[in-house]
Amino acid sequence: MRRGGIGDIAPQVVVRNLQRAVSIDVAILQKFAAKALRLCLQLRKDKQADLTRQHEISILFISDRRMALLNRRFLNQSGPTDVITFQHGEIFISADTARRHARLFGNSLAREVRLYIVHGLLHLHGLDDRSEAGSQKMEAAQEKILAASS
Repeated sequence: MRRGGIGDIAPQVVVRNLQRAVSIDVAILQKFAAKALRLCLQLRKDKQADLTRQHEISILFISDRRMALLNRRFLNQSGPTDVITFQHGEIFISADTARRHARLFGNSLAREVRLYIVHGLLHLHGLDDRSEAGSQKMEAAQEKILAASS
């Protein structure tokens, strides 16, 4: 583990591509995720969820099919979603949905994927987007981190 902030220990970040339909540059995203993690650690911490409590963070790129299975099993929702974060330190990202959303929202695939990585890291750090206020705070933090890590 590495130091993330003053007195903090940053977990290791591991990026894995477990799907074949969308080209994912794991090496570039590994570097981005490590930098985004350091920036997240500079934000206020929630006592219940704190990135420094993780030993390792796994960012796993999967297909829409696998994402739909996770979404049904753990969130009781049908169909795929963009990102699901588990408090054990796993961030699952649907590469298919990222590509679809990038086209829909006029983003590059790289920006869309980076947004999902930051979103997952912020969830692990205790931010929540279930309320309007929480969603606004999370969106502001995402944009700040994306701008600082580009």
